[in-house]
This record gives sequence, structure tokens and C-alpha cells, in this order.
Amino acid sequence: MNASRKLGLWEAVSLAVGTMIGASIFSILGVGAQICGNSLPLAFGIGALVSLSVAYSYAKLGSAYVSNAGPIEFILRGIGNNVLTGTLSLLMWLSYVVSISLFVKAFTGYFIVLFGINPSALVHYIVAATIIVLFTLLNFFGSKAVGKTEFWIVLVKLSVLLFFVALGLWSINPEFLKPNLEKETGIDIFYAASVLFLTYMGFGLITNASENMENPKETVPKAIYLSILIVATVYILVSITAVGNLGAEGLVKAKEYALAQAAKPFLGDFGFNLIAIGALFSTSSAINATLYGGANVAYVLAKKGELPKVFERKVWFNEPEGLYITAVLSFLFGTYLDLSGISSLVSFVFLVIYVFVIASHLKLAGRGEVEGNVGLIALNFIIVFSVLIVLLEYQWNEAQRSFGTSISILILALAFELIYRNLSHRGFVKRSAVD
Repeated sequence: MNASRKLGLWEAVSLAVGTMIGASIFSILGVGAQICGNSLPLAFGIGALVSLSVAYSYAKLGSAYVSNAGPIEFILRGIGNNVLTGTLSLLMWLSYVVSISLFVKAFTGYFIVLFGINPSALVHYIVAATIIVLFTLLNFFGSKAVGKTEFWIVLVKLSVLLFFVALGLWSINPEFLKPNLEKETGIDIFYAASVLFLTYMGFGLITNASENMENPKETVPKAIYLSILIVATVYILVSITAVGNLGAEGLVKAKEYALAQAAKPFLGDFGFNLIAIGALFSTSSAINATLYGGANVAYVLAKKGELPKVFERKVWFNEPEGLYITAVLSFLFGTYLDLSGISSLVSFVFLVIYVFVIASHLKLAGRGEVEGNVGLIALNFIIVFSVLIVLLEYQWNEAQRSFGTSISILILALAFELIYRNLSHRGFVKRSAVD
């Protein structure tokens, strides 16, 4: 790829920030407040620290191995070319497809409410199809176009959120920010942090675009840490402003429109509309960034032999079948399927992948093949594995259907990989390490 068409540092950061500050910050505040009450900002901070446990391995491995397969390349290096690696690759691609579907649903909902359109099924289909086609065409022009567009979308989105913070901080009620010791405990805060940690998942997208970056050995780790720092700062400031103006109980009552509702005490209806507009920019940037990453994953997996041969006919961005099928499946998931049970699969899959990435890093660092403190990596493994257990416990206690869906999809992906691998006799191809 021509160097002038590659992603720079801030374009790479924009991709990650655009994914992380997606629909979640506009809807998950009520969920977090319901778990840990007024300690929501603290839970966001702990979630950021947990994400850094994963980011350490992503940064070290991403600077050593440049591949748009991202974490799958890291796992391949650590545990080898086997059925487990293939299963995880399929699950990762599916997680991108479902993520895009969720973002499309969120965008469609905000768009209809903001413009007062009759929310019929046909309107939902038209809006969803239009936004997917728009960003599919944008992705067709390549990584530079995506990165440039993402930079400006993220800039507008952050401006809206920071405007909310700048005005809202002046009207905070300090009583709303005091911990309620009768209802909030350390366990509740960690529990909330384990759920809110999932809003930081987008930093991994950086490694899925490393082949399209300028100087990836330096750009990848810098972009990962910068994106987490930016997002953590925004989340904590926004949660302080929201809790301080509406209180934990108010956020819980507002549910998915919690952030927009939190703007009403000091901005009125204008604030509600402003946040709704911010939500449109937020979800559109998430669609843009995730579609790019998901399409890259689909292509790389196809090239390495993990998808049918029809996807290998042309090179990337010449005839990008991976991009097309990701977009089509995202539309089908988002318009014809109930994602209430499947959506939790995204969180489950990413945490499983994170556990195996850190385990691979531990193995590779122990052999001296990559950089990394073995003791720190082992500690990070314990932390992230604990988060996975907490999530599964949450699903089992609060949403057993989601728990069953996660396990079922895992079994189906494993079965598909076993059958396909035996029939095709194909496997992954490792990339050369960066000198």
C-alpha cells in the first residue's frame, strides 16, 4: 500500500475511540448505576485499569507481529494452528457482525426519535440499509478514507460530550456523588466495573488495521494506550456529570436514554436533542470503524483459509467480498433477528479472546520471543480471567438465556471449525515479525 494512503497515529486512535465511545455511553449509564449506584464514575475508572491489563499484551504483541488478523495472529503464535484457533477466529468475526448490527439498531432508534418519524418496520429497514450501504461504500475507498472520516466524526462526537460535561459540571449536586454505604459495596463496584469494562473493547480494533498503518511497530502501542486514556477520561467525566445532575435513581429510571435525560436539568429539551445528535454521530462512527475492522478480519481469515474460497478471488479493496458479506450479515442480524440474547455474545467472545491473547503473550514472553514482563503478564491473566468468570456469573444469575446463547454459539463455532478444517485441510499462515 502507498505510504500516503496508510493510517497515521491519530487516525488509528480515531478508529478505536469511534468504536469504544459507540452506543454504549448513551445507554449503559443506567445499567451501571443500577449495579453500583453513585459509585458509577469509580467503576468506570476500575474498568479502564482492567482494560490496560489486556492492552499491555496487545501493545507488545501488536508491535512485534503486524497482521490485520490482530488477536488471532497473536493466539496463533502462542498456541499454534489448531481447531481452537480456528474457532476463535470465527467467533471474532461474528462478534464484529453482531456489534455492527447493534450499532445500526441504536442509530436507527435515535434517528427516528430525533426526526419524529413514524417508527414502522419498513422505516427501520430503510434507515438501517441506508446507513450500512453508506459506510460500505466509504470502506470501499480504503483505509485512508475511513481513517479521515472517522477522525472528523469522532471530533464532533467528543465535542458534544465535552460540551455536556463543561456545562453540566457547574450544576452538579454533591449529594448525588456521595457513596450510599447501605446499598453500595466493594463487590458491587467491581461487579459494575466488570460490566463497564466491556465498553473499552474497541482498542483491539487497532491491531486489526496494523497492516494499513504507518510504522506499525511504534504506532500500534501508542494508539492503544492513547485511545484508552481518551475514552477513560471521557467516560469518567460524563458519568460524574450524569450522576451529579440526575442521581443514580434518575439514571436507572431513564434506562437507555439516561445520558440524554441527564442533560435536561441544565439544558432542557435542547440538551436532550443535542445528546441525541451526539448519539447519531457516536453510533455512525462505531459502524464505520467496526465495519472496517470486521471486513479486514473477514478478508484476512479468508486469505488464511478459514472462510470459503469464493472470498479469495481478489485482493483487498479490489473486490472486497469480506466487506460485502460482513455488511449484508450485519443488516440481516439487525433487522430480522432478536439480538437481546445474542448481543451478550460480543462481550463473552472478546473476553475469551483476551484470555487466550494474554496466555499466548505469557508463553511467548517466557520463551523470549517477544517483549513483556512475565510476572505482570501472569497478573493480567488472573485479572481478565476473573472478569470473564464474573460476566458468566452475571449471565447465569440475571440472564440465563444469554448464558445459554453464549455457550451454544461457542459449541456451534467449534463444530463448524472441526467439520470445515477436516474437509478443506487448510490452516493459518503466520506473518513475519517486524524487524
